Amino acid sequence: MVVAKKGDTVKVHYTGRLENGDIFDSSDGKTPLNFIVGHREVIKGFDEAVEGMIVGEEKSVTIEPEKGYGKAKEELIQQVKHSEMPEGLDYSVGNQIEITKQDGSLFYVMVKEITETEVSLDANHPLAGKRLIFDIRMEDIIPAEEQNQDISGMMMNQLKEQRRKTN
Repeated sequence: MVVAKKGDTVKVHYTGRLENGDIFDSSDGKTPLNFIVGHREVIKGFDEAVEGMIVGEEKSVTIEPEKGYGKAKEELIQQVKHSEMPEGLDYSVGNQIEITKQDGSLFYVMVKEITETEVSLDANHPLAGKRLIFDIRMEDIIPAEEQNQDISGMMMNQLKEQRRKTN
């Protein structure tokens, strides 16, 4: 029986919910999420939750903001006067707006609130500050040791093929 540990590649199906029951993400009807445990490819709490699981195991975990998308930061919420906002964009509460920084890179802000004179824009991750509940089912575990053997085998085969072509 293989138990998921750091360095292993795992495949999981999951459903992510907020405390009010709203689903914010799911792999239902899609291919399983594939990632290497402990390589920061998913949020910390999710990574920690799959450690120790076996294929076929299901669990439900609650992840606090500190191990999810962090706490919401007030400094990432800005008030902008209507007159300073570009025209032609939908400024409805809850909509995301794409912003181009001076270096040309893009980031997104959420319209948090609209008053008569200002629009409140929030650059926090939409799930920042929220407790997240995940239902997880372990579908497959590829131990790190097997991955390394597979990679070594592929490299050796490529080297042999290159030698054969040059001879």
